[in-house]
Amino acid sequence: MVYREATEWLFAQRRQGERGTGRVRTLLERLGHPEAAFPAVHVLGTNGKGSVVAYLEAAFRAAGLPHGAYTSPHLQDFRERIRTHLGLIPEEEVVAFVAWAKGEAWPEPPGFFDLATALAFQHFQKRGVALAAVEAGVGGEKDATNALPRVVLTVLTHVGEDHLEALGGSLEAVAREKAGAFREGVPVVTGAAGVGLRVARQVAAARGSPLYVLDPEDPLFALPAPPALKGAFQEPNARLAAAALRLLGFPEEAIAQGLREARHPGRLERFLLEGVEVYLDGAHNPPAAQALAREFSAYHLVFGAFPRKDVKGVLAHLLPKAQSVRYTRAGEGALGRELGEPFFADPWEALEDALRLAREDGAPVLATGSLYLVGALRRGLLGG
Repeated sequence: MVYREATEWLFAQRRQGERGTGRVRTLLERLGHPEAAFPAVHVLGTNGKGSVVAYLEAAFRAAGLPHGAYTSPHLQDFRERIRTHLGLIPEEEVVAFVAWAKGEAWPEPPGFFDLATALAFQHFQKRGVALAAVEAGVGGEKDATNALPRVVLTVLTHVGEDHLEALGGSLEAVAREKAGAFREGVPVVTGAAGVGLRVARQVAAARGSPLYVLDPEDPLFALPAPPALKGAFQEPNARLAAAALRLLGFPEEAIAQGLREARHPGRLERFLLEGVEVYLDGAHNPPAAQALAREFSAYHLVFGAFPRKDVKGVLAHLLPKAQSVRYTRAGEGALGRELGEPFFADPWEALEDALRLAREDGAPVLATGSLYLVGALRRGLLGG
């Protein structure tokens, strides 16, 4: 088996049955409980999770700490999801894990995210990480990442209306699913507001978890350096990361360096193509689209999305500033011509058509709606 075959098999695995941690716990038990080998910061929320992990990861690196980071989705290569101080997980390790998983008999076949999570934890054990930053997938309490036994701090970035169907159908249900991952007595740092904050307060109080709520005036959330990631919507993420790092005892020098050096591709990422600014961003729900649109006065929009997303809600924020729009297929299984017209099956053709008008009026091109669309276009922009 080669790496491409291994990842194709991983992507083809679908979860069967109810959401929960049972399948991943079975995986971890058979692997000898690698999840017990390291402490972790568990990062939950609707938006901003990956950015917080990026800041944490950069600060861990600045402090010289053997560390791990687990995020999703990837943009171009599955291995981007699983990183340590020594770099991306090696291809041969992915292949060996898949060969093992395929050869096992499972009472409940694990899905893709169960497998990826178990692989990440096994890799962190092998690399001897001293601390890992782990981004939850969908939800919290029933998310595979909640199998972590040694959570030392929880970050709840934001609670918004995404994955409503999977998480209970209401904003309060989403908040309870995410806050359900709070650990007894473990500190929580949060940027939640409204219903999300109310639920977070209730759960934290019931579990004896100290709760620190984002307040720019509070020194705990101070920014010792300008955040590297672009966009006003990134400031709260940077403040949450800074607070988390202070609570963990990191020196201010490492926090500042982490803020300055964080990298998170595909989030308001700027390219210059044929003299035109092209921005890629993975905004895929209304709060993210609203924050993204605030960064521009006008743009030519390239948009692709997947089923079960609030496409109308996202476009309601994006279309008012769009000088023109092109719809495209974000990836396999994504929405097609039903998005609207003009439709381009190939994202790169949509981008090239947008460039035609952008060269005339000087407005940038904004491609968004899905990180999978971002990954497809980014490959071409980087010449890959």
